Amino acid sequence: MQRPRHPVLIVNPESGGGKVERFGLVAECVARGIEPVVFRRGDDLLGIATTAVSAGADAIGVAGGDGTQALVATVASEHDIPFICVPAGTRNHFAFDVGIDRDDVVGALDAFAQGTERLVDLARVNGRTFVNNASLGVYARIVQSEEYRNAKLETVRRMLPDLLPPRAKPFDLRFTAPDSTRWQGAQLVLVSNNPYRPPRPGVPGNRAGLQGGVLGVIAVRVVEPRELLPFMSTESTGAIPRFPGWLDFTTPTLTIGADAPVGVALDGEAIVLDPPLRFESLPAALRVRVLTSRKQHNGVGARRPFTPS
Repeated sequence: MQRPRHPVLIVNPESGGGKVERFGLVAECVARGIEPVVFRRGDDLLGIATTAVSAGADAIGVAGGDGTQALVATVASEHDIPFICVPAGTRNHFAFDVGIDRDDVVGALDAFAQGTERLVDLARVNGRTFVNNASLGVYARIVQSEEYRNAKLETVRRMLPDLLPPRAKPFDLRFTAPDSTRWQGAQLVLVSNNPYRPPRPGVPGNRAGLQGGVLGVIAVRVVEPRELLPFMSTESTGAIPRFPGWLDFTTPTLTIGADAPVGVALDGEAIVLDPPLRFESLPAALRVRVLTSRKQHNGVGARRPFTPS
């Protein structure tokens, strides 16, 4: 694998509770001949990444959370250059998915010079790329809360009853599944970059891979909070519950209709999109460079437990 001549790492100093500063990533980059570019809250991250490529970057990475990873991955994909994921976020779901040791933040920098490339899928909704999943309905509404970041499950338990019947009207979300099943009024719709698979005995639910070229779709329609709470709590259990108001399928594309702008938790970041929401899988869209010389979760085949990002 050819060593990049002008590697660039974009770093988010606020991500992961200050991991960039704690691990001295800027100095570690300089020592390895990697140009560090620091961005701050409110900066145009897509613009920063695009400028770096225009200035000659032939490999680009980012140290930050999954939402940040998705934005820089968009630029790497568009320019067909290698992408390096440095796990400096809080949960680093994407890093785990592609086989990166999330505990070795500094070591991930060595992928610039010593990594092996793998092609993985991305997904997109209305022009916005995501690496993990997009959640609509109750989860997207809860992510809007400022308390969510510091107390996830507690915030879910507090807000959930007010977002479900009988206190709330169904969400205006409607779509048609591949078998012509028409759904509307789901409390939660989750669209993932490749599907999650159900748990096996002793093994938590996980994703089968990032190379299937399809979206995974899960829709949940419930009548009271106690039905949905186990699903929202899968971050700690890893198990995917099943009940009559559950629908899941795979598809390369999906359109979700609504009569008003829709709140979306895109890789855990709260955004609002105008309907219709057009989802699509982007097969083999990203050249990810990862180390293979260290023990890293058996590579792309190992997956994290299911959770909305």
